[in-house]
Amino acid sequence: MKSEFKNIFIKGIECFNQKKYYAAHEYFEEMWTGYKLDDKLFIQALLQLSVAYFHISNSNRNGALGLFKKSISKLDRYLDTYQDIVNINSVIKSAHESYNSVIENKDIDEFDWSLTPELEARKNL
Repeated sequence: MKSEFKNIFIKGIECFNQKKYYAAHEYFEEMWTGYKLDDKLFIQALLQLSVAYFHISNSNRNGALGLFKKSISKLDRYLDTYQDIVNINSVIKSAHESYNSVIENKDIDEFDWSLTPELEARKNL
């Protein structure tokens, strides 16, 4: 990963793991729109996943469902692949579980936050 956006990526991961999803979205969006990336789709998937969780925190069930669908359709392409997020399979599984939970529970305020993944960055990015 190029050093010019490595720090932005790490900050996005840190915010995501602290459940500061809007801030995480901002960092991932800066990468997605402001830099020439080898794999913009992967960053877009992380950006959309961040926004899905942000929508849950704002009781926006429809927004969460829409962003989970978009994010998961991209993340599924990375199953069993080695990315800068080393626990990608776990992240994908958690995204699916979170999405299913939102579908099954009509009351978004009852979302089980233990379903949310933590992003684990590859050492030596």
